Amino acid sequence: MASEEKSRKFTHEEMDEIIEKCRAVEDAGELGSERVYSLIKRYFSPTVVGLENLPEEPTLFVGNHSMFGLDGWILMPTLYYETGRFVRAMGDNAWLANATIGDTLINNGMILGHPRACAAMMEDGHDLLVFPGGAAEANKTAEQKYSLQWRERFGFIRLAAEHGYNITPFGLVGPDDCYDHLFEGDELLDSPLGKLLGWLGVDTDGIREDILPPIPSGMFSSLLPKPQACYLAFGEPVEMPKLGDEEMSESLQRSLREEVAKRVDGLIRDMLLLRSQRRQDEGWLRRLLTR
Repeated sequence: MASEEKSRKFTHEEMDEIIEKCRAVEDAGELGSERVYSLIKRYFSPTVVGLENLPEEPTLFVGNHSMFGLDGWILMPTLYYETGRFVRAMGDNAWLANATIGDTLINNGMILGHPRACAAMMEDGHDLLVFPGGAAEANKTAEQKYSLQWRERFGFIRLAAEHGYNITPFGLVGPDDCYDHLFEGDELLDSPLGKLLGWLGVDTDGIREDILPPIPSGMFSSLLPKPQACYLAFGEPVEMPKLGDEEMSESLQRSLREEVAKRVDGLIRDMLLLRSQRRQDEGWLRRLLTR
């Protein structure tokens, strides 16, 4: 789950209210609209591989995260239109700290990345999506692109096993190349811009380092993402053990997490290879805009 260091803390009552809002959402909202899907198809031209690996029962999708969470905006509408599956993505507390923004995201399928919220959605039988790397992986450096930054996170393994879910790994290539990095997030606070923020009275000591993104440069050096062709692959599900009332040992948790990470990393490498093989088939304009 997402890190809670220096993040918005919700009271028990606030958590109950958020969970009920999440449970009340029945469709993908604007994110599931034909207009959004058509835009994604035209802009990112997603190629999807491995749909035959998706289990019939609800599953927990686990994969690699990219800058600004572009992956979710590509994956969720694509799955919705390709398979009819409405996947609920777990997000960091920080996204829900503002009620207006939070409600908009919830109405488009996001849920709070907290064990209580996850358990509630599993009890309701929803497909779920989690990026174990959280904000740290979304804000990784240019040198770390297409690498997993999962740290010591095992909560998704425990929750899947406790609720009888299997884990469906996926790898997504494209979003990590939508922006160049002018400089990295971990350099921000020591940069002239960081010093300016401090001079203006911004409490930089209270800023979570893992949510500091790189300073991006997209298409035409703007904040528009480059129209990278995206390649999305799903692998065979990783079956979770049926534990009954037993607790899962740390060694088993680590073994299962390593297996999921190995499969995700393999799918990423496969899609990097497929992209390189198909690069010459892209239109001249897309090749020009993504140089």
